[in-house]
Amino acid sequence: MFTLRRFDVPVLDQDAEPLRILHLSDLHMMPEQRRKQEWVAALAGTDPDLVVVTGDNMASPYAVPGVLRALEPLLDRPGAFVFGSNDYTGPVWKNPLQYLMPDREYVQGAELPAEDLRDALTDAGWADLNNARTIVKAGGRSIELAGVDDPHIDRDDYSLVAGPISTGADLHIGVSHTPAKRVLDAMADDGFALLLAGHTHGGQVCVPGYGALTTNCDLPRQMAKGLHRWPGSEAWLHVSAGMGTHPTAPIRFACRPEASILTLMPR
Repeated sequence: MFTLRRFDVPVLDQDAEPLRILHLSDLHMMPEQRRKQEWVAALAGTDPDLVVVTGDNMASPYAVPGVLRALEPLLDRPGAFVFGSNDYTGPVWKNPLQYLMPDREYVQGAELPAEDLRDALTDAGWADLNNARTIVKAGGRSIELAGVDDPHIDRDDYSLVAGPISTGADLHIGVSHTPAKRVLDAMADDGFALLLAGHTHGGQVCVPGYGALTTNCDLPRQMAKGLHRWPGSEAWLHVSAGMGTHPTAPIRFACRPEASILTLMPR
């Protein structure tokens, strides 16, 4: 039940024209998932100004062609990406109840072809934001982007991108796969107006009227998906509930697989 969410985000200057961002996350692609690939590819019809992918693209060593089949119609748009843990190593079977244990040990699976995917995306002109900072042109604007590699497996190094936002850019966006508090606080303190993340799967299995049982990180469960003001700051946070699941637990309940169109509006 793939779903396209739409949010208006008031982060632009008063007289600015709206700007549209397509936020994709957590594809967890398997080679045979053609319907998912076709649905993502059709999102080119939403005509985004910028595409941001927040990691966990693969669930198989053979998934790169499927990921690229999904993203190919979007690769001619300005884009940027970070990786998640399931871009580097594949999933292994685990008891799903372990996700309710905050101090559980992270177990890595088979090595995934992260460099093949990275090369394909950068060759298409997309910005690699894994512990990197850059400015891209999109929608007639200069957009400053800063990102970190996945905090969930301690690959983040915010010191490499830290510093106040550039006064020469029209918009400033921070990007991380895992919405870890230490990263979001640092980005908000530096002045980034919009923060984008995935990882949580929106809780994946939710209780109607209660919501997510866990976010699999230190993000409050009430912020497991959607648009929220980041506490203690002027920044907005959008967490995508993502498109996929762990392949050994392909179940969502009260939490549809999703992509999001963020229409950035004047404050």
